[in-house]
Amino acid sequence: MAENIYQTLTQLGGRGEIPESPDEAVLETVPNPHPDALYVVRFTCPEFTSLCPVTGQPDFAHLVIDYVPDDTLVESKSLKLFLNSFRSHGAFHEECTVGIAKRLVDALSPQWLRIGGYWYPRGGMPIDVFYQTGEPPAGLWLPDQGAQPYRGRG
Repeated sequence: MAENIYQTLTQLGGRGEIPESPDEAVLETVPNPHPDALYVVRFTCPEFTSLCPVTGQPDFAHLVIDYVPDDTLVESKSLKLFLNSFRSHGAFHEECTVGIAKRLVDALSPQWLRIGGYWYPRGGMPIDVFYQTGEPPAGLWLPDQGAQPYRGRG
């Protein structure tokens, strides 16, 4: 019988409690079934929330995460729990967006990663944050992230 590559996963299939903080969240990985192929994995989180570290008021964003895997993939439920852990975490938009990217890079060692944080206005001004690890690999088909900048009611 083939080795069960999912036996180390602890969050998939269970109730999945949201961690108290991003530091407590565990990003789990699984082997990439196609390490010889150049492809993009995209996660979209249209209802991301965190807290303003000064006022404690909620902040909202639409996150788009693209990465080119190397040997591992992030397990999606662990990513969901990690992102949800920001709901009670106070941090500025830049800290959240870039911090998420760096945690994913540490967990996955991807060939390439980018994140677009499309934040809704705070104090009347949207703050969008973009991060990538470098140039995308040559020959990669990379679709547009599809999220429009904030335009208000117009």
